[in-house]
Parts: sequence; structure tokens; C-alpha cells
Amino acid sequence: MSNIWKVFSRDVTRLFRVRKAWVVIVGVIFTPALYAWLNISAFWDPYSNTGSIEVAVVNLDEGASSELTGPLDVGALVVDELHANDQLGWQFMAEDDALEAVKRGDVYAAIVIPKDFSRNLLSITTGDFVQPRIEYHVNEKVSAISPKITDVGASQLDRQITRAFSEQVAAAATEALRDVGYSAEAQLLEAQGNTLSAVDEAESNVSTTRERLGTLQSDVQSSREGLTLAGSTLTDVDTVLTDVQTAVTQAQSIVASVQDEVIAFGDAATDAYLNGTVLLAEGTSGANIAVTEVVQSLEQLSSKAESAITDVSEAVEANGVAIERLRTLLENADADSAVAQRIVELLDALEDRNATDQQLLSDLQALNSSADAVATAIQDTAGQLDNLAQDSQNAAVEMRTVLEETLPGLNESMSALTTSAGAFSAALDAQKDQLSQAQLLLTDIDEQLVATSGVLDRLDENLDQIDDGIQTTHNDLVALSQASIWSDLSSLTGLDTEQIAQFIASPVSIDEHVVFHVNSYGSAMAALFTNLSLWIGAFVLMVIFKLEVDPEGVDGLTVRQAYFGRFLLLGMIAVAQALVVCIGDLMIGVQTVSSIGFVATGVFTALAYLSVIYALCVAFGHVGRGLCILLVVMQIPGASGLYPIEMMPGFFRDLYPFLPFTYGIDAMRETIGGLYQGHYWYYMAALAAFVAAGVLLGLVLRRRLANIILMFNRQIGATDLFISETVHVKGSGYRLSDIVHALQNRQEYHEDVTRRSEQFAQRYPILLRVTLLTGLLLTIILAVAGWLYPSANATLLAAWLVVSLIIIGAIIAIEYVKESLDRAEQIANFDDSVLSSVARTDIGKARSADGDGSDEAMVVALPTQQVLGAERERTEDVVSRTERADEAVTSGPEEPEGEATLSSETEDIRGGESTPVVESSELDNEENGVGQDGRSEVACVTDPDVSPVLEDENQLHEDANVAGHCSSGRHRADADTVGKQEENE
Repeated sequence: MSNIWKVFSRDVTRLFRVRKAWVVIVGVIFTPALYAWLNISAFWDPYSNTGSIEVAVVNLDEGASSELTGPLDVGALVVDELHANDQLGWQFMAEDDALEAVKRGDVYAAIVIPKDFSRNLLSITTGDFVQPRIEYHVNEKVSAISPKITDVGASQLDRQITRAFSEQVAAAATEALRDVGYSAEAQLLEAQGNTLSAVDEAESNVSTTRERLGTLQSDVQSSREGLTLAGSTLTDVDTVLTDVQTAVTQAQSIVASVQDEVIAFGDAATDAYLNGTVLLAEGTSGANIAVTEVVQSLEQLSSKAESAITDVSEAVEANGVAIERLRTLLENADADSAVAQRIVELLDALEDRNATDQQLLSDLQALNSSADAVATAIQDTAGQLDNLAQDSQNAAVEMRTVLEETLPGLNESMSALTTSAGAFSAALDAQKDQLSQAQLLLTDIDEQLVATSGVLDRLDENLDQIDDGIQTTHNDLVALSQASIWSDLSSLTGLDTEQIAQFIASPVSIDEHVVFHVNSYGSAMAALFTNLSLWIGAFVLMVIFKLEVDPEGVDGLTVRQAYFGRFLLLGMIAVAQALVVCIGDLMIGVQTVSSIGFVATGVFTALAYLSVIYALCVAFGHVGRGLCILLVVMQIPGASGLYPIEMMPGFFRDLYPFLPFTYGIDAMRETIGGLYQGHYWYYMAALAAFVAAGVLLGLVLRRRLANIILMFNRQIGATDLFISETVHVKGSGYRLSDIVHALQNRQEYHEDVTRRSEQFAQRYPILLRVTLLTGLLLTIILAVAGWLYPSANATLLAAWLVVSLIIIGAIIAIEYVKESLDRAEQIANFDDSVLSSVARTDIGKARSADGDGSDEAMVVALPTQQVLGAERERTEDVVSRTERADEAVTSGPEEPEGEATLSSETEDIRGGESTPVVESSELDNEENGVGQDGRSEVACVTDPDVSPVLEDENQLHEDANVAGHCSSGRHRADADTVGKQEENE
């Protein structure tokens, strides 16, 4: 801690010792604050000056008229209102002049009201609505914000037009409503009289209806009695149909018997014919006998047919009598009832069926007549049999022919008669089923009539209630003239047209309640501009001040001590910057809920930003400064400073929680607008986390990347164009493992380094080309992707930045490998004395670090540490003997300023021989710092107890040249002696 304070106090002393530096310090403190003050003042209330933004207005509207609104010229109304409106600089001009002024940039926008605007607006009242349109021309090239302001003006104009039209329509509608109110009062009186008459008439109709309901109830009872009689009739009809069905069955049996006889006759006749043909030669007597039998059979058949005909005729007559009885019964019943209609339909069907049976009876009688004719013919044939014996064969043929012609017809007639009888029987069955259904139907009708009677009773009760309601309605209508509706109609006729029109145009009033009020736009933007000033101020410190700490006046200075020592100085200036900018904000009127809290927040935020910026610049040098610029560029859109983060692309929304500005701006907004719960402390804790992260990053990467930054600065410094700060590193800047390897076996080390250098030299151009081409190719791919997908430009830009950083890091890594190999070659070319000096320096620093417990102990691989133990003892012995030889050197005559001649003789350590010392030049005492003992602090061989830290590679090369010069000049013989001793050892 003492060394940290020593560095800080020494740096402050240096600043106060040079008065001209005060001017720079004052400029560094006040210049960043100007950025915040000027921007806050400029943005204090910009929207109060919108009247200076000129907008051209062109009115071409010709006006229109409608039955509802009458004449209406919306364009003229708008122009009149805009003349009284000073929110924008309205300029009224011709259309061509307005459009040309927009193109020239004389006005920011132009609004053109077309000639048919009012006509289209009033088209809504005629049913053929046409959307009215206003032409809006805006020049977006002139300014990024002005189009948004003119858009607001155009929207306001649209609202004014809507309001004017709504007021006009509302006024017309209110006037019409008042007229309706006047006529409604008269119509209500007329309606009252008409309604009373209608109520009286309804009361009379209800009474009449109730009387008719009584008559209808009597008719229902009569209908039920008729239904009972119809049921009895249907029972009688069912009995008759049963008798008819029995008769039909008997007729079917008779017809079947006759048909069997006919079939038997046919078969017998056929057999007789066959036998007669065979036995014709046997004699006429057999034929006569057969003829006689046939005649007898025909007579029997005719007798049976006549009996069947008689039975069928009786059945048909019985059917006719039954039908006549049924019709007589129907004549006594109610002919209009559904049951009667159904019975009539059934009787009609029975009559049709009886007519069919009558036709079948006629056919049967004709068939019987044919059978009689056949019998007569046979008898005639038998009479002539004796006379016609010689023609018997022909007669037999004729007889067969007659049988073939007659019997099939007779058989068919019998079959038809049987079929008709079956159909008639089936019809009777169906009619019986229908009679059963009719009986069920009559039962249902009776139940319906019972239900109807109940409904009529309830209807009569309801009508009685309706009659009471009509009486009540009559009384209410009489009392209506005394009700409050007449006063309501009076209120309707007294409507205020203007007041209602204003309400319709603007029915809603917004009651605004501001939470965490901010007095001006400048105060709202103060958080962003102040944070930017603090970041810029911290970055300016990185540009003006050296970040590398020299060890002058501080013994045993470590990296950690140097880091915090310089940070104290920069932090003091950053605090001064924060105090100046925050107090200045308060003086120009920035609102705060706590002035002390506002200033304290600015101070802490400045230290947080300084911690991040200082860590990046110390760890990465110029690359870190570039990262600081990149970081501030990304924080402006990504930290919700101007627009809500929700309006930003997805990349910035994802980055938002990881940016310091996010918490610095929000913390300052809390002190400006008002504190809410623990939000302020959350933001301050986040800033504290950035402070810790910056310190950790700076300390860790500073030690790990020191040699890389050293190489980078030396290469850009070689251009003589860039500012290159000398990087201070602990020790010699060479790898201790390489030094130990060279001391152990120089030949092996030289061969190994040469082999690796040659291999890398072959790959070096290829690696550079591949890295650069890869970066170029990825850049082209990302550019094409950005052209194809404009919505992803933010993400692609972030990807390009990452790729660029990776490519830069790869190039630096390649160059560092090359630099490491160059250093390894330098070690191979050092003589033993220089190697011993370098090793002694690094070992001394490692021992010092181990002794005081600081954080500067070198990290060496375990095998190297084991070798280092033995090498350290050998090197210390060699250096000790060399120092004793130096003490014997005597001074010669004075040389010119900056030079001294040293001569002495040293005793050979091995054998006591004297070795002359060659003259050599010492470095200038002022440049190298001569101590009180008169010795140069940069000696040919360095004592670890008194020698300073070799701060950088350039100084190391200087020391190496001095040591080499001592070896070739003043101490060449001594170096040879030491070399021989080392070889012997």
C-alpha cells in the first residue's frame, strides 16, 4: 500500500511542479463537461419552438351540401382554425408553389386538401360513402426529426377535420331531434286517444270470445257422443266383415273342388282318347260307353259349378247388403268427422272389391255355360255314333281338339276365380285391421276432445285475467297525461345544439396524472449526456496520460501497485470531472430530487467508467482504446438513453443488461425524476460490479498480455507516425526457461531455436494470408447477408465486429509468436556474461516477489523451476566473483562529459593471475542515475540488491549492448576469466 501511495504522491508532485500542466488538467476536467452542458441546454425544450417548422397548406376544397348538414366547406373551416394555430408554422400557398417548396426544403411538408374533400366527407349521409383523403407531402431528407413533428401536425389536422365534421353533423342531428320532439308531443296525445279506443274494443272482443268458448265447449261434448256411436257402428261392421270373410273362404273351397274336377275330367278325357284310339278297332260299343261316362261327368261338373256360382252370388249379394247397411249408418253419423271420412273410404274400397267379385261371378257363369255346351256336343256325338262308326277316328281327333281348346280355358277361369277369392279374403283382413285402427283413432279423438275441453276451460280463465289487465291498461292510459314523460318531451325540445355538437366531436376527456414529473426535455436528457461526458472524460485521460508507471523513487514496485497508483491519480481527475459536470448541470437548471445524490451518483459513475476504460487500455493498449470507442458507440443505442430499449433491434436488446451505461443512466434518472423502492441501489450495485470487473480484468490481463502489448507498441512505433508508449514489464522480458536452456546447453538451444524459427518463417506468410482472407471472406458474406436481410443488419454488424476482433487477435498472436522466436534467437546470440546478468535480474525479482509475498512471482513450469534452483546457485557464484573483480578496478584520467575511464587489474580467481582491464565508456550519469557510491545503476553486471528493474525490452537491449561492450572492451579479459571459470565449474 505504501508503494501505491508513493506512486500517487510522486505523480501529483510532478504535476504541480510543472505549471503548464495545470492548463492541460483544467482542460481535461472542463472540456467533457461542455458536451453535457451544451447538449442539455440545446435540448432543454425543443418542442416549444415547433412554430418555426414551416408546413405548407393548400386548400382546393369546393365545399358541398347535404340534407342533414346543409352547406359545408370543411377546407375553409380547417384553414380558419390553422390561422389561429401556432404549433407549427403554417404557410398557405398554391399547390404548385407548395410542392416546389417541399422539394427545395423551404418547408418541411405540404398538406393539400383536394377539391372533392367536403363532397366525399358528406357522402356518408347519402349511403354512397367515399373515403375522403388529404394529400401529405413530406421531405425526409431535410431532417430526421422534422418528419415526425410534421406527422404529428398532419394527425392533428386530421383530428381537427374530424372534430369540425362531427360538430356539424351533431348540430344538424340535434336540430332534427328537437323537431321530432315537437311532433312527438302531438303524436303522443293522438296515440293516447287511439289507444283508449283500442283498449275498449279489445275488452269487448274478450267478452265475445268468452261467449264463443262456451258454445265450443257444448260442441265438444256433442262430438264425444257421436264418437261413441261411431265406435258401436264400427263393431257391427267388424262382425259383418267376419261373416263375409267366412263366405269367401267357402267360395274358395268350392272353386278349388270344381278346379280339381275339371283337372280330373281333363285327365280322364285324355286317357279316354288314348284308349279309344288304341281300342277303336275293338268296337263302337266301347266308345259309346265312354261317351256316356263323359256326358255324366260333365253333368256332374255342371251341377257342381252351378252350386258354386250360387254360393258366390249369395256372397256378393251379402257384401252388397253389408255395404248398404254401412252407408245407412254413416248417413246417421256426423259426415264431417275424420272417422266418418275414413269409413267412407273403406266402404268405397269394399264396393270396388265387390264389383270385382261380381265380374268373377260372370266369368264363372260363362264357364259353366261352356261346360253345358260341351256336354250337349258329346250327347249329339253319341247319338250319331252308330251312323258315323266309319268316321270314329276323325271324331276322336275332333274330340281331342275340343278338349285341348276348352279345358285350359276352364282351368284358367277356375284359377282366376280362386285368386280373386284369395285377394278378396286378404282385402277383408286388411279392412278388419283398418277397422281396428279406426276404433283406436276414435279412442284418441275422444281423449283429444277431453283435453280440448280442459284447454277451453283454462282459456276462459286467461281471458278473464286479460279482461282485468285491459281494465288496468285503460286506467293507466287515463293517468298517462299526468306522468313525467311530458316534461321529458319538453326537455327534448329544449336541447342545446352547440353543447351537444361539442360533446359528439370530443366525447372523452383525458385526466392526465404524471408519475415522477420531469420539468423539461433537457432534464430528461441530462442522464444520457452526463454519462456520455463522464465516459468521454475518462477516455480523454487514457489519451493524455501515460498508463505505464515508471519505478523512479519507488523500490520493489509491483504490477498491482503500479496499477492502483496510477488509477488513484486518474480517479482523482475523474472525480473532479464528475463534480464539475454534475454541479454545472444543477446550475443550468437540471431537475433533481436530491442534489447531493445526483452529484454522488455522477462521481461513482465516473469511477465505474474509469475502471472499465482504464482496464481495457492497460490490458490491450491501443486495441483497448479502440474497444472503448466501440463500446461507447454501442451504448448510445443499446443503453436506452434516447429511445426505450424495446424499440431497438434484438441485438441491442440482448446487449442491454451488459452495458455500463444501462445502470449509470438509470441511476441518474432516479435522482432526477424520483426514487422508487430499491431501484437506485440496484443500479449502483451493478456499477460496483463493473468496478470490480474492471480491476480484475486490468490486473489479470495486464500481467498476461504485457509482452504482447510491448511487441504491438514497438511495431507501430517503428512507423514514426503513431504514439507508442513504452510498456514496463517485470524482469528482462525474455522467457526464463529459454535463458536456463541456453545456459545449460547453448548448442542444443541454438539448434532448437533455429529449427523452430525456420519452420515458422515458412508458415508465417501463409498464416497471415489465410487470416486476412478469412476476415475478408467473412466480411463479404456478412455484407451480402445484410443486403439480403436488412432487418438483421444490427445482428450482422455485431457479428462483423466480433469477426474483426478475432482477426485482429489472430494477427497479434501470429506476430507475438514471431516476436518470441526473435527473442529466442537473441538469447542464442548472447554471451555467457549477458545471459548471467539477465538470469540474475530475473532470479532476483522472483526471489524478491517470493520474499514479500507480492503478486509478481513468475509462473515457471515445474521442470524449469527445478533447473532454476541449481542454475541460480551457479550464476550467483559467477556474478559474485565478477563483482569482486570490479572492486579492484581503478579510475583513470577524466574523459569528456558523459564518459569515464576505468582501469584496474583483477586477480584471476582460479590462479591469482592479473588480468588487465580494457577501457570502456560508462553511460551518462544524468541519463542513467548515478548513485551516491558513484557507480552507474546500469552496470555491466547487475547486483540484484541495488539494480533497478529492467523496465522494457528497449532498455534490455541497451543493457545488453553495454554488457557486450564491456565484454569486448573494459571487461573483456574479466569476462574471459569468468567464462573459463564457468567452464571449469
